Amino acid sequence: MDNNLILKVTNLNVSIENEEIIKDLSFEVKEGDVLTVLGPNGAGKTTLFKTLLGILPYKGEIEWRKDIKIGYVPERLPYIKDVLVDIGEFLKLKGASEKETKEILNSVGLNENFLDKGIGEVSSGQFQRVLVAWALIRNPNVLLFDEPMAGLDIIGEETVYELLAKLRRERNLTILLISHDLSIVYKFSNYVICLNKCPLCHGVPREVLNPETLQKLYGSEVKFYEHHRH
Repeated sequence: MDNNLILKVTNLNVSIENEEIIKDLSFEVKEGDVLTVLGPNGAGKTTLFKTLLGILPYKGEIEWRKDIKIGYVPERLPYIKDVLVDIGEFLKLKGASEKETKEILNSVGLNENFLDKGIGEVSSGQFQRVLVAWALIRNPNVLLFDEPMAGLDIIGEETVYELLAKLRRERNLTILLISHDLSIVYKFSNYVICLNKCPLCHGVPREVLNPETLQKLYGSEVKFYEHHRH
């Protein structure tokens, strides 16, 4: 395996209860890449992440670089904000020391005052940062992020993506994420996979994303624009 490669996927096929969810998917991820998986609901995006993490059975080949460490932030944790636990206790559940907990909270833009706050007390944007902190414990090389902005307003989205960009630079992270936001793909990703059970496109976003591809991917007319910061 090329030393620069983090992940190589070849002819990946995943079926759940005899339903084909992913068919004939192949791609590579290099160190430092930000890869976004685009696709409609039910396209197999979360299934892909769970398969890459070894949770689901598959046919084909998934080859991670030896000794790779992966952090994962799932799309939704619907009941966790009802759990009576503070953020410090939550992070310690993963084995983080008090020193590491404070350092990681600081790296995601939260100060140590948050250690004593209950999970149910913080905003959605702050909770996303706590989940990123959870994923960063044990210093992963790769971060898998499923719909990082679900339930956040646009200002929150911008802030969390800026955080991911900062963490990528500071920690030399390779990032795989699922998103529906084309502006984010252009801004933060150097590689995109268009997935609707079968791969419909893959490559550099500016080269492979066009109105025809997006219409084929989502099955309806999609607003096609590039995000420009003012």
